[in-house]
Amino acid sequence: MRYLIEEEKKEALYYINKAKNIAKKSNCLKSKSSAVIVRNKNIIGIGYNSPPNDKALLECIKDKLPTNFKSDKTCCVHAEQRAILDALRGEKDLKNSRLYYIRLDLNNNIIKSGNPYCTICSKLSLDSGISEFVLYKKEGIALYDTYEYNDLSFKYIP
Repeated sequence: MRYLIEEEKKEALYYINKAKNIAKKSNCLKSKSSAVIVRNKNIIGIGYNSPPNDKALLECIKDKLPTNFKSDKTCCVHAEQRAILDALRGEKDLKNSRLYYIRLDLNNNIIKSGNPYCTICSKLSLDSGISEFVLYKKEGIALYDTYEYNDLSFKYIP
């Protein structure tokens, strides 16, 4: 992992701002997030978290699931999953692409990311060919090789 500086940081902030606007489309009751996939300075995929088919849920069952529930506990399709599906509609694979991920609070302000933790999205990113993963952290804009991102996701302990 490294933090982006100078021109790379300016470019990343451009895509992060695009992601912020996309995240506002989310109808998740807990938090809004989005992902933008870029290759050769072109956006090739976008996604935001929301329940399947964007069906509004009256409540999220996440907090009602037993502690030993062994699958993803979110009620929503992840932003990264949607962005990957969107990109693959027009691309054979996503080699040499970069995924930018952000999350918003309920007032549409960016929440700075912590460490990588979603193994579902890290595995899907690897399998689809995404090369790099970007998180907007309090320390700066962090760029991860997707293999490193995946390894860190599996080591995450809350």
